[in-house]
Amino acid sequence: MRLFWKLFCSMVIITALACSLGGFILIDGQFRTGLGARAETMMTENALLRRTFLRELQFAGGADQASAVRLAEETCAQAEQRGIFFRLVGSHGQILAGSRLPAESGLAQSLGEGRHGWELLRSRERSYLHASSPMVLEDCVVYLENWCGADDLFAAREEQYHVFFYLQMGLILASALAALAVSAWISRPLGRLSAAARQMAAGELSQRVEVRGSDEISRLSLDFNQMSDQLERQVQELTATACRQRDFLNSFAHETKTPLTSIIGYAELMLSHPDQPELVLESASCVFREGRRLENISGRLMDLIVLDQAALSTRRADMAAFLERAADVMRPALKQQRIRFSVRAEPGTAEIEPDLMESVCLNLLDNARKAVEEEGTICLEGIRAGKEYCIRVTDNGRGIPPEELPRITEPFYMVDKSRSRAHGSAGLGLAVCQRIVALHGGRMEFESTPGRGTRASVWLKGAEDA
Repeated sequence: MRLFWKLFCSMVIITALACSLGGFILIDGQFRTGLGARAETMMTENALLRRTFLRELQFAGGADQASAVRLAEETCAQAEQRGIFFRLVGSHGQILAGSRLPAESGLAQSLGEGRHGWELLRSRERSYLHASSPMVLEDCVVYLENWCGADDLFAAREEQYHVFFYLQMGLILASALAALAVSAWISRPLGRLSAAARQMAAGELSQRVEVRGSDEISRLSLDFNQMSDQLERQVQELTATACRQRDFLNSFAHETKTPLTSIIGYAELMLSHPDQPELVLESASCVFREGRRLENISGRLMDLIVLDQAALSTRRADMAAFLERAADVMRPALKQQRIRFSVRAEPGTAEIEPDLMESVCLNLLDNARKAVEEEGTICLEGIRAGKEYCIRVTDNGRGIPPEELPRITEPFYMVDKSRSRAHGSAGLGLAVCQRIVALHGGRMEFESTPGRGTRASVWLKGAEDA
């Protein structure tokens, strides 16, 4: 059953039960109140009759049973004309005088000696209130009983039941209309949520629902929107990851296919022209060059695999001395290309694994070397900044377009593929560097302006004075 109908039926049923129970309690309480008031009237009337009888008997000079019976017979007819019905009953229930009770009763015997009370009698679909009280005479005790009809009380109750029935039908109809509106109002946001969920299941991940108010359904809508945001981000990340993996596989296949094709081609050339030493030597040189390129690719890939499984062991190193050693490795190559190279390192120490961090510095310096022309400039800096130490490589080379910067640390990604291959690059160096820096708990940042140069910064945590 839909929530709409559950709400509707529940509200109507609860309203019907509440009205029925409330109406029954109200009408029954009113009936009992009226019955009790009528009974009090009967008991008052019984007391007045008893006092009147006793006073008349005292005036007559005898308060025995015979005198009481005679007085009752004399006044019974007159009392009945005024609508007063009474009788005298002996202690054993025998009728001594007065009117005949419409129904049999043993009230006098059930009350016991010296007690008075009343009861409700039913006879031939009629109702009577019957009261009884003891009257003490000189020679015995008799009971004075009086009664009156109570049909009007029952008729009034039945009338009230009829009126309440129609009133209840009207209340149930009104509550049904109100429940219809309230159920629609409550279930409408859930309908919007359901529709949005179906659209998301169909692929519309940008679908959101409007949040109104601050009740539980509004909070559910807010949670749904937050879930949708998170789901959309995750799907976008998965899509981007899948694209990167696809690009990685395509790049890997391309980067390995090119040297393999060259190797196979030059090998066939050597086999088909063994009598031409110069051609064989040139082909062997190309095979060697392409083989070294394949070796470089496989080595970088192995570095990535090993670094993913590495347990890094670091030690505190003097960063100024460390950067001078790394600079000494690159100076010959930079001097050969007539590139102006400077080193400026502030005193300080940091927790590093020297061999891996030296590989990072050499990679950054080598990338800068490939980016600048002859007589360009490269600067290696070490900067102490609070609890961090920054290794910075700045060049005035070609620079990197802004849209390319976020991807330069992806495996096999190269900004200028033809130039990179000419330098023997496979696009894996920065990916390895980023992994090494991440193992040190640091971060890499790149700033570049096309035509003006690039700045690469490695931020290491835990810096201290040297």
